[in-house]
Amino acid sequence: MESGERTLTELFEDVVARFPDRVAVTAEDRELTYQELDHRAAAVARRLREAGAGTGSLVALLVPRTSRLAVGLLGILKSGAAYVPIDPGYPQERITWTVKDSGVTHLVTTAELADPLRDLGVNVVVLDESAADSEPSAEAAPGDLAYVIYTSGSTGVPKGVEVEHRNVVRLFDVTHDWYGFDEHDVWSLFHSAAFDFSVWEFWGALLFGGRLVVVPQESARSPEAFHELLRRQRVTVLNQTPSAFVRLAAVDEAAEQPLTTLRVVVFGGERLEPAALRGWFDRHGGEQPRLVNMYGITEATVHASYRPVTADDIAASGVSPIGVPLPDLGFHVLDEQGRPVADGSPGELYLSGAGLARGYLGRPELDKERFVEVPGPDGMPLRCYRTGDRVVALPDGGHGYLGRTDDQLKIRGYRVEPGEIEAVLVQHAEVSAAVAVAHDYGAGDLRIVAHVASATPAAVLAPRLGERAAAVLPPHMRPSAYVVLPELPLTLNGKVDKARLPEPTAEAALAPVAVGQDTAGELTGTERRIALIWQSVLELPEVGRDTDFFDLGGTSLSLLRMFGQVNEEFGTDLDITVLIDGATVEALARQVDTVLPGTAPTA
Repeated sequence: MESGERTLTELFEDVVARFPDRVAVTAEDRELTYQELDHRAAAVARRLREAGAGTGSLVALLVPRTSRLAVGLLGILKSGAAYVPIDPGYPQERITWTVKDSGVTHLVTTAELADPLRDLGVNVVVLDESAADSEPSAEAAPGDLAYVIYTSGSTGVPKGVEVEHRNVVRLFDVTHDWYGFDEHDVWSLFHSAAFDFSVWEFWGALLFGGRLVVVPQESARSPEAFHELLRRQRVTVLNQTPSAFVRLAAVDEAAEQPLTTLRVVVFGGERLEPAALRGWFDRHGGEQPRLVNMYGITEATVHASYRPVTADDIAASGVSPIGVPLPDLGFHVLDEQGRPVADGSPGELYLSGAGLARGYLGRPELDKERFVEVPGPDGMPLRCYRTGDRVVALPDGGHGYLGRTDDQLKIRGYRVEPGEIEAVLVQHAEVSAAVAVAHDYGAGDLRIVAHVASATPAAVLAPRLGERAAAVLPPHMRPSAYVVLPELPLTLNGKVDKARLPEPTAEAALAPVAVGQDTAGELTGTERRIALIWQSVLELPEVGRDTDFFDLGGTSLSLLRMFGQVNEEFGTDLDITVLIDGATVEALARQVDTVLPGTAPTA
């Protein structure tokens, strides 16, 4: 695709002319061909223009994950306006704030969501089933805004990033030789329209004549349901945050029918730890599908770098490789004084080039702070975006990501980068994901707590991770506690949700004894026999009488397996409902002794 200086809607209309009868969008509610999608979007554009929106306007888009999301988005762009996406799952207060801050005068939504939005003081346009004859989009220039996406602000106030048509168009121009997207590709629209990864998914399909599969919210939240959708729809291009993909890969490993149609998986949105992909590489290799890490940032139009993930990356440890900048972008690694660092030294990444956004909506002071001028190679001022990310140039010509400058911790006077700790922990074969945070134990006692995703019980895993950390990290960087979870909590956009990480308990701390060791005297005979079964089922060296089965890492499946062994051991027919008041060795032994009065409760 050689687009030159054209808009997204012009390029889309070219695709409609080439593939009018190909399916453009597959969703739960319906499928739409390119011609049907274009006609329905044209009807929305006409209604918006009649209502006073058009070139230069901003229009809010609040639509659930159905075919109507594509209709509404394209309709806004065909009117000449730019869209401001708002996730329907946001709290009403956040929705209201975004509408007011963006200054939109029109909002596109669905009938079921419209009523509470009519009080916002904007013109609400409700999507319906109407269609208009295909007509050219309203006149818009490549330098006009395509969208304004809001991102979190360091001050707690979200900020709207203004992205132009040409920013998005050149993204696909410069990456086409790497990927070769075409009309045979099937893309999943997994991410919220309010997350810029969706821009890559949406236009990656529709600028090349591919098919866009809109992932329902329920499927996006369930790795099992999402896996089945990908398999059923024969998706070829998958885009995921690393955290979300690790969960999907675990489902694929256990599935009777693994994914076979994928030709490329693109990672973005957060730090990639290649070691977490070891299991996937063992099953699928690295060629079918190809795995690519694309470091990116909203202010540089979704993606800024390209790095195929290799088997060597899986085996290596250390920084997260993000590769080389896109051909029309520049990477500038600078020190705290804004000077280029020496080769191989870490520094803050500044981005320059055609992907840079126009700026922040209505935030000129923030523009001055983040969009800055630095001396270019020729000595002339060069407009750059200051990312706040620390990177280092690697010997292979690419770059490695080290972490955020503003997430840096200070422990006992030492500066600590959580990313370095996480990279060590995820190297462990039993850990699929990790995040390190600072936890205040009171009176200024700040310690590092590691939350890890693993199926291994905490009592077993924590000492192993402690040994690993002690072998690799200096004392001030070693976690004081490990919280083991089946999976790390994620935001709607698939990033680790640090606000939902549980606080460490006493059992999470490293200790010289196993979690659950009995501290209340000798076990009875029944308790001892049950404890041995629990140790076998949970693969624990010791189990105490008063520790909950699930606190030890038990699951509903392992609970059933444990009850089967207990009933076989004692010749009973107990049901799991006998533990309704507590799943402890003591409680279960009491039930066994009740139904088998001849069982001696001796030590």
